[in-house]
Formats: sequence, structure tokens, C-alpha cells
Amino acid sequence: MTASVSASGPVAAPDAATAATYSGSSPWHRARRELWRRTSVRISLAVVVLFAFMALTAPWLSALGGWSPDAFDKNAVDPYLGGLPIGSFGGISPDHWLGVEPGTGRDLFARVVHGARVSLLIAFTATAVVVILGTTAGIVAGYFGGRTDAVLSRLMDLTMSFPSLIFMIAVMSVAKDVNRIVLMTAVIGLFGWPGIARVVRGQTLSLKHREYVDAARVAGSGPWRILSRDILPGVSGPVIAYTTLLVPGMISTEAALSYLGVGVRPPTPSWGQMIAESVAYYETDPAYFLIPSSFLFLAVLAFTLLGDALRDVLDPRGARG
Repeated sequence: MTASVSASGPVAAPDAATAATYSGSSPWHRARRELWRRTSVRISLAVVVLFAFMALTAPWLSALGGWSPDAFDKNAVDPYLGGLPIGSFGGISPDHWLGVEPGTGRDLFARVVHGARVSLLIAFTATAVVVILGTTAGIVAGYFGGRTDAVLSRLMDLTMSFPSLIFMIAVMSVAKDVNRIVLMTAVIGLFGWPGIARVVRGQTLSLKHREYVDAARVAGSGPWRILSRDILPGVSGPVIAYTTLLVPGMISTEAALSYLGVGVRPPTPSWGQMIAESVAYYETDPAYFLIPSSFLFLAVLAFTLLGDALRDVLDPRGARG
């Protein structure tokens, strides 16, 4: 760009980043516009916001429905038919918006919204643990290299070589008198960080010899300042995309552990636990199986579509790879 000339002398032309910022076409602005053009992103984002709202307001929503997740309604089930719900579609009625649980008569709407709170809490917390550990390890390994890189890379390989699901089941089965939500978050996070660490390490290796990083180093900036001010913003795009793709996997992992009986314990509701309990009734009361399964399916699908779109826009090279 040609520098402009004023009465006081030549004025330096703004660099590309400054020009993009003033024109409103910075990479983040362009990414946001590109994402908002996609119908799948708008629908997925609406579903994600709905589930987040449902999890945050679960006590008020269940109170609005008139039932707590642990309240039994014996009048909603038929004792002469093995406790099957009275009425069609699993006992859906003005009193029970999504029907009732066979045998106990517990309100499914209350249990589903409280199950969303448990499932999403574990998924988001475990994802935060994975992202923090993986991003930190990846940046440190990629930037410092040498022995630090060798040790962290071998630790990544060792963690990824473990049969994680078997180890999770074993730990969750042995640990009895502990907070199950905290334990599940810790165990899932322990085995999830190497994947994002590898992605961040590769990005850091490509960034640490860029001109602006060398300039910061020559200017006397310390390693941690360079990592936080120069390297971390450069890897933020892939990290955000990877984070969104992690959430559906975490939701599925929590549901799988609860389905196998080693996750959240009753009476605390969980989508995986509800699906496991509904297997015995899938022929006589299919609605009991379909309702929590549909919520789980929609949550995983929405996060997956949103994560795929973010990866395409923020990390196109990773998407092609």
C-alpha cells in the first residue's frame, strides 16, 4: 500500500492487520459472517443455547411442570399392568408433559431437564480440563522443544495407548464413596488431553519462528510472555474448533458410563442412566426410551455440526487434513 504524504512529511501506511480491523474484515469478523451464513450453524446454535438454558434453569422448569425429578406419582401408572403409564405415548398429559417413568410414575420432563444439567455439567467441565491441560502441554512442548518436547510427547503417547474406556469403568467401579460428577470429570479429562495437545504442539512449531515471535524475542520478551501474547492467540482458532468438537464426545462418554452403571448413581437423573433403565420397557413403553435418546441425539448432533463448521472456518488446513 502506498504511503500517504502530509504537510509534515510521509505517513506510514497501516499494516494489513490494522487495515482489516478498521475495515471490519478481520479474520474473526470474516469467520463470524461465514458461520452465520450457514443454516446448519444457526439451527445448531439455537439448539445448544436451548439445552444450556434448560440445564441452567432445571429447578425452575421442573417446578413449572409441577413435579420434582424424584417425586413419585402412583396415580399415573397402572399397578395391574406392571406399573405401565396410564394413557398413550408413555402417559403424556397436561400433568406430565413428556409422560412418566414406568413403575415409579416420576415425571420425565423433570428428569430430562435435570439430566441435561448433569450431562452438560460433566461434558463442559471435562472439556475445560482437557483444553487447559492439552493447550498448556502442547504450547510448552512445541515452543521449548528438546527434552521438554520429548518428555511431553512420550507422555501423550503413553496416555493415548491406554484402553481408556476399560480404565474408566474400572476406576468408577472401585471408587464408591466419592462425588461421582467430580470423579467422572477427572477421569474423562485425564484421558482426553493428548489429542488437543498434539494439535496445539503442531501449530506452535509452525508459529515459533514467525517474524513477530522473533521480533518479540529480540526485544527482550521472556518465554512466558511470548507464549501468552504471541503464540496462544495464534493457536486459538484451532483450539476453539477442537473444543466444540470435544463436547459431543464428552456427552456421549458420560452417557455410556451411566448406561453401563458406573456413572451417575440414582436417584440423580442422567440421560445415559435413563436410557439404560428404559431398555426393559422398550417394547411395552417405547416413549420412555425415545425421549431421553432424542435429547441425547439432538445435543450430540448440534455440537457436532457446530464444531465441524467452526473447524472449517477457523482451521481450514486441519479440516482438509
